[in-house]
Amino acid sequence: MAKAKENPNYKVIAENRRARYDYAIEDDLECGIQLTGSEVKSLRENTSNIAESYAHVEDGELWLVNSYIAPYDRAMFGHEERRRRKLLVSKKELSDLWNATQRKGMTLVPLVLYFNHRGRAKIKIGIAKGKKVHDKRETQAKRDWNRQKQRLLKDHS
Repeated sequence: MAKAKENPNYKVIAENRRARYDYAIEDDLECGIQLTGSEVKSLRENTSNIAESYAHVEDGELWLVNSYIAPYDRAMFGHEERRRRKLLVSKKELSDLWNATQRKGMTLVPLVLYFNHRGRAKIKIGIAKGKKVHDKRETQAKRDWNRQKQRLLKDHS
């Protein structure tokens, strides 16, 4: 993340914080996203949400479904807020994603929507498996124990 601080173009637009709680992320992949002009302008104003969205492979293409980008009020030609947006990946990555989703319980979850160091809109997609309730409790217990451990180490220093 040191690179992100020194580069003025890098900017996180939307983050799906709930994804790591609800899913066990096995792998992640950076994808380009096909946007219209008004969508890019709206993203520069940080008006988007990817919390309820998901990605899926359909007819040999990768699509982002149900992501929200607010309308840009000064645009001459607007855009639909929740339209399906095409994600740009190589053919090999697409086949790997398709194979991963065919396995039992695997899904494609958007993790972060951001502008990279070149100012291009990118989205990080996670290949994830849904967690059961007991898995979520276990994750919470580990997190609590790590916090308590840090407090104890800090107090004894």
